[in-house]
Amino acid sequence: MAYTFAQPLPKHMIQRPSRILALGALSLALLTGCQLPRQPLAPQEHFDSSSTYSRSFGASPSETCEAARRALLSQGYLINTATKDLVDGRKNFQPAVDTHVQMEIRVVCAPETRSGKSTLGFVTAQQDRFSLKKSATAASLGVGAVGTLSLPFAASDDSLVRIGSETIATQDFYERLFQLINRFLLDEDEEERQQDGGGRPPHPDKPAA
Repeated sequence: MAYTFAQPLPKHMIQRPSRILALGALSLALLTGCQLPRQPLAPQEHFDSSSTYSRSFGASPSETCEAARRALLSQGYLINTATKDLVDGRKNFQPAVDTHVQMEIRVVCAPETRSGKSTLGFVTAQQDRFSLKKSATAASLGVGAVGTLSLPFAASDDSLVRIGSETIATQDFYERLFQLINRFLLDEDEEERQQDGGGRPPHPDKPAA
């Protein structure tokens, strides 16, 4: 009677099933991870203080908004909207060759008292960032019986793509704007001087002529 003994399997045949199992487990983990719900984003608003974006002015809403319009114009803003209770202005900046920034400031003037002699001014500034994107396009020329010929040069199309937008939350920024609006508010004495041809008194930072 002849006996046969089983030969041991090569090492690569033993390791192959383990590799297959590992790859299968990894694929299953990736598929399961893609199906998991995303974690909710925490609220970015805390409602800490109302003094950053608002200020009380001793003038009517129409006078306050007119002062805000003049303040924005003095800084080079283009006025989009100007009413008795709303002013909206926009200004463009280019801090780098391929970077464009657009600032939009909105001022809302609401009466603080029933008499309308005091106004709450609410200001919001939003800053949008744009980046210059270039896309190359090959130039081609169609010729009747020959077909389309590819020319040895290419053209590029440049476009601005918005890459970010945020509301300015720096208190010093709004403080400077409120001070500028206050400078353009006319009290009764200043209004009489302007009607008499005296004009506005010199800016406190500039010497009188």
